[in-house]
Amino acid sequence: MNDKTLRRLGAAIAGLFTLGVGGFIAAIIFTQVDFELLVEIIHPQFVNAFLRVLGIVLVGSLLSVTAGVFVGLGRVSNTKFTNAVATAYVEFFRGTPLLFQLLVIYVGIPAFWPPGQFPISNWAIPTAIIGLTLNHAAYVGEAVRGGIDAVPEGQMEAARSLGMSYVQGMREVVLPQAWRNALAAIGNDQVILVKDTSLLTVIAIPELISAFRNVNSTTFDPWTPIILVAIAYLMITIPLGKIVSYLEARSDWGGDRR
Repeated sequence: MNDKTLRRLGAAIAGLFTLGVGGFIAAIIFTQVDFELLVEIIHPQFVNAFLRVLGIVLVGSLLSVTAGVFVGLGRVSNTKFTNAVATAYVEFFRGTPLLFQLLVIYVGIPAFWPPGQFPISNWAIPTAIIGLTLNHAAYVGEAVRGGIDAVPEGQMEAARSLGMSYVQGMREVVLPQAWRNALAAIGNDQVILVKDTSLLTVIAIPELISAFRNVNSTTFDPWTPIILVAIAYLMITIPLGKIVSYLEARSDWGGDRR
């Protein structure tokens, strides 16, 4: 089979798979979902959980991407100490589960305070933001490192020949190109960050999975709340994916224009 036939076959298989999954979900919605219960539980449990998750995602994404840029710069640094620290950071936070990291922050840091003096009741949200930031900054850092490595070395050499310092060349020449190279990987990581918020229930944050459990335990109806949870996550991940696609298109357009 030629490439054109293979593409058509792949598109047909993907279409059938999408149709099958869509039909299965539609069947569940129309046969298992209690729409009266759906309207009843949307407020306040799921609305509050959704807004809480959205706030954590926005702050965590901003901080993890910002920190990840510096981690990536550390990974390509010619300074051995900086490179070693950045490498150790990446290896630790990529090599240990996020759940472990959240528990260490949530339980470990208050242990350094005298008993009863740490505001543990207000520590869950900061723990979530710190944990997600530290974890995903490692992945963003590797994406940035890969993006920088994909930029030809001649770009920096040309910048230096024009009288730019290393920092200026990195900021003005290398990083804009590296950003385009790394944007898709960074976007994928931020979608994973959204889904990682489902782990926050272990540190007593009433997020979407907690709301599902509460409703399921009182109504014994698993499908209605779980469908609502899926919709809530898709309301965050789909726009996030569209934003990343838009930024990729803008980056490509900007590169073509130059």
